[in-house]
Amino acid sequence: MPDTIDIRVYYEDTDCGGVVYYGKYLAFLERARTDFMEKRGINILKLMNEGTYFVVVSVEIRYHKPARYSDIITIQTEIEEISPATITFAHKFYLKDTQTKIATAKSRLATVGFQSDKTDIKPKKISKDLIEALKTEALL
Repeated sequence: MPDTIDIRVYYEDTDCGGVVYYGKYLAFLERARTDFMEKRGINILKLMNEGTYFVVVSVEIRYHKPARYSDIITIQTEIEEISPATITFAHKFYLKDTQTKIATAKSRLATVGFQSDKTDIKPKKISKDLIEALKTEALL
């Protein structure tokens, strides 16, 4: 089930023309994914303390229309695919006031763990509990 988050565009998010700088969308994606997981009771800090980390392995963004300073962007996020060690999120960006689609994106995250010396990262299978939590409706 898709989930949404609203993000206000601040001056720091824009280029000299007042348009959202393309790289800022990566930070917006991070907020949307984090919000999606937290609304399902997934405590990312707890997972990190237990040795499970998320790393972005790919991102694809298509820009349809510009967002500008002071706009409020609604980001719709849902799980597209879960494999044994990856999660693919699908995102749609809209201007909140007009529902104009401004961008679409996919982000693929891998779950990893560090070896005991913290220098070597290895893929880590996603736990059944985490998969179930990702598939549930938002709790908040």
